[in-house]
Amino acid sequence: MFRTSDIVLIAVMVSAAALTFKTKREAEEQLAAVHKIQAQIRYEEDTIDLLKADWSLLTQPSRLQKLAEIYKSQLELEPVSARQIIGLDDLPAKPLTIEDLSSQRLGGMADSSGKEPMGKDPVVTGGIVQ
Repeated sequence: MFRTSDIVLIAVMVSAAALTFKTKREAEEQLAAVHKIQAQIRYEEDTIDLLKADWSLLTQPSRLQKLAEIYKSQLELEPVSARQIIGLDDLPAKPLTIEDLSSQRLGGMADSSGKEPMGKDPVVTGGIVQ
């Protein structure tokens, strides 16, 4: 009644149907994940917009001026004078000092006077002592 070719064709059809069903189910799961991520993105964008609006309300110059006047005694704020504003070139240069590292002993060991060398960390970390 059934020939071998009929059985093989039925097996191929069942396999193709199973593969199609599996592929469709995976595609639907991926689509649901995409929709979930898009909803999260919309939520984050709405939150950002809300925070930007809140920031613009909080940093209005008129509001800040009122707060500065209310808390003037606590903040001890004074207007900036023109003499206080200088350029970067007007700042004094910090002197550069280079320490002689050859005079210091390694490992935090005391020198001949019995004192720790200057600039050494007194915490022992288990390093190799020379």
